[in-house]
Amino acid sequence: MSAMAAENLREVRNQIEKAAKAAGREASSVRLIAISKTFEAEDIAPVIEAGQRIFGENRVQEAKAKWPVLREKHSGIELHLVGPLQSNKVKEVISLFDAIHSVDRAKLAAELAKEIQKAGKSPQLFVQVNTGAEPQKAGVLPEDADAFIKECRETYSLNIAGLMCIPPLEEAPAPHFALTKKIAERNGLKLLSMGMSADFESAINFGATYVRVGSAIFGSRPKVET
Repeated sequence: MSAMAAENLREVRNQIEKAAKAAGREASSVRLIAISKTFEAEDIAPVIEAGQRIFGENRVQEAKAKWPVLREKHSGIELHLVGPLQSNKVKEVISLFDAIHSVDRAKLAAELAKEIQKAGKSPQLFVQVNTGAEPQKAGVLPEDADAFIKECRETYSLNIAGLMCIPPLEEAPAPHFALTKKIAERNGLKLLSMGMSADFESAINFGATYVRVGSAIFGSRPKVET
């Protein structure tokens, strides 16, 4: 597993470099988030040792169970929450994560503002856009995104850094990436978190600054009871 994951990491980095070059971009303008959700600390350690420093998790409790120990052993780790965030978990998230990719409603924005002020530190914040208007998926609808970004900034004084999207599985991702980029541009947002194992090269073509890659690095996910 360990040697395979390190080799996979090298291959993904090569693909990012090629995709960036094809899009007329510097490879350094795209940052790789290795999505380590459902994998144990011993599966993640070899990827850290191979030089990866940015990781993504979906669940707060799972991240709390493995990352403090990994951070004690390895310096320079940057941890991103890429899954939905419950308002009652905000305090824990601010203490543990360096970025939150799933800001999507006023109640959450209010809680973030309160806890950021208390903690005196702020994670990088991304508004999640539900570009496919999927009812089972988190995220603000595209037509509501401008107003929500404005509300985050003006009502809650949140520093929104960028947007995140997860295109519907059954649809071509390119139009969703293009839409997310358009919303970001008109709101003066520089960062775009988009693209996963199956479509990150397309996302880079549409300006992704963060790509979220899990299975292409770690392999198939272990089954997790929900």
